[in-house]
Amino acid sequence: MRLDGKTVLITGAGSGMGRLACQVFASEAAQIVACDVSVDALNETVALVQGGGGSIIGVPADVGSADSVRAVVEAGVKAFGKLNVLYNNAGIFPDDDTSVIETEESVLQRVLDVNLKGVWNCCKFGIPELAKAGGGSVINVASFVALMGCTVPQDAYTASKGAVISLTRSLAVQYGPRGVRANAICPGPILTPLLEGLFPNEEEKLKRLNRIPLGRFGRAEDVVYAALYLASDESSWTTGTAFVIDGGITVNYF
Repeated sequence: MRLDGKTVLITGAGSGMGRLACQVFASEAAQIVACDVSVDALNETVALVQGGGGSIIGVPADVGSADSVRAVVEAGVKAFGKLNVLYNNAGIFPDDDTSVIETEESVLQRVLDVNLKGVWNCCKFGIPELAKAGGGSVINVASFVALMGCTVPQDAYTASKGAVISLTRSLAVQYGPRGVRANAICPGPILTPLLEGLFPNEEEKLKRLNRIPLGRFGRAEDVVYAALYLASDESSWTTGTAFVIDGGITVNYF
């Protein structure tokens, strides 16, 4: 019960790593405040966690909207009395996000609204509650591409995730004296249906796979268990880090 007594707000909870995080964190006795822009997907996550005996509420929200995020935080505090952890997992990677020359300004804005502004909003309204509870943990999902770039251009996404790392470091310095830790997780390529769709054939898939020293793509649980560590008291002296979970890809770069 590594999270016993802790209330955790998880964004992007309707699918993928967000849904898995809700299940894993609830199994470790956390109380979950789950939010997602998709009501149906969010309801499925809530049902899965409740079916496993977990404690959870679902609050539909657009993380790019300050009013929407404020409502999520207020609902979480009303339901459970406090917030201890912010897991800023929500993010997008549109197909039309390519090179800086080709990507439309509207695409850049859409990516920044979710990937950066979403983190900003959750921290803006969530950190005061963490401090009020005596301290806590902010976990922001960035990406390995923010550290080394990528041969396949995704410039809006890369820029947004680089900003998340910088914001995380600033938060760690500002709020450390109030007992609030802030860390960024930088995942490598996680094998999802979205990633599979980027491989037109097995040869292209192997090109990417061969860059990974550990010889496999990441799994959602690889990231979620890193977040579990950062959410728990086991990481009480860990703050301001870019926690790279990438199978060793960045070793070849650095």
